[in-house]
Amino acid sequence: MASSPNKLFSYQWRGVTSKGAKVKGQTLAFSEQEARQSLQEQHIRLEKIKKRSPSSWVRRRNSATAKDITLFSRQMATMLEAGVPLGETLRLLKSSAKKAEMKLIISQIYSHIEAGSSLAQSMKASSPLFDQFYCDLVATGEQTGRLEQIFARICVYREKSEETRAKVVKAMIYPSIVCVIAIGVTIGMLIFVIPTFKDVFSSFGAELPWFTQKVLNISDAIRDYGLYLLVALILFVAAFKACVNRSYSFRLKVSKFSLHIPVIGDVLTKATISRFTRTLATTFSAGIPLLNGLSAAGKTANNSHFKMVIEEVHKQTSGGRPLHRSIKETGEFPDMMTQMVMIGEESGALDDMLNKVAGIYEADVDNTVDNLGKILEPMIIVTLGILIGSLVVAMYLPMFNLMSVMG
Repeated sequence: MASSPNKLFSYQWRGVTSKGAKVKGQTLAFSEQEARQSLQEQHIRLEKIKKRSPSSWVRRRNSATAKDITLFSRQMATMLEAGVPLGETLRLLKSSAKKAEMKLIISQIYSHIEAGSSLAQSMKASSPLFDQFYCDLVATGEQTGRLEQIFARICVYREKSEETRAKVVKAMIYPSIVCVIAIGVTIGMLIFVIPTFKDVFSSFGAELPWFTQKVLNISDAIRDYGLYLLVALILFVAAFKACVNRSYSFRLKVSKFSLHIPVIGDVLTKATISRFTRTLATTFSAGIPLLNGLSAAGKTANNSHFKMVIEEVHKQTSGGRPLHRSIKETGEFPDMMTQMVMIGEESGALDDMLNKVAGIYEADVDNTVDNLGKILEPMIIVTLGILIGSLVVAMYLPMFNLMSVMG
């Protein structure tokens, strides 16, 4: 989950209230100046203030996240639609915010507006959680006088994006857990269970079956070289991450490969398409030019390969081609989507059609992830059964052979 990089500090203070009572406490703020301003608003005259670093738990508990910005956007939309003035809306949201960083962010927005900045400029200056896409939409709302409608659209966009992202994460975590369990159980048996049988087999003095001998060899190899293998795996993962971060061409190849992983690739592709069309629909319906909307959609794409594809769509569209033609010629988007975009362009209802495309693919992601559990459950049972069953058979084969010889 994204969070703000602004660093919160804890300020311990001692002071006197307007009634002359001595008080002390602790305030979270980005700077000492903000801490002093906050206490001044509470009519506390400071005698002493000292900066301390809060614990990681306190900082994490009070840090703003993307979900907090979505909630803030929903509250802004609701209150502006109810006719509450912007300044009063910000004051109310600041007082009701539960996290210290959100209170500080809203306070900064209010201060910038008081100094003469627009709402979009104030948000951009207050926190990086308000990205360029968000601020562009708010700026459009201010220019057109439809700020409450823009915040409502932002809410729908962010809520849908967060739901889809959660579904994608769920789809990726479930198979990972299956693999970890299967590998963990197998390695556990090879390290702790199989060696106890080895001593028993040694006392037989007879030749072991081929399968049993191979399992014992694997067990010995893991016990002898397991630590080296673990270190090698860690180094490989670190090198892989470094290559992804530093090499654009390598990152593109990994991104493209991820789209072809069974089941997971399908979910990633549909999620990316839904995010692309939802972003484009949101910007277009807000009155932002199509080319600017394509630029925004490219920046919000999480997959590097699709980001490059969207940049190509932008390039072709800026050259005068219709959007549906630009999309089709990339060869990366489904025909159904291309046809729906073409109908939207010809009928003058492009934003509605893009929203419908996004809805279709969001529903597909939901169905795929929901069905994933039903598909993987029997696979888990069968896989674990084969692995554990094979190890058990390997250990009991010598005993069966011995019994047949004795018989």
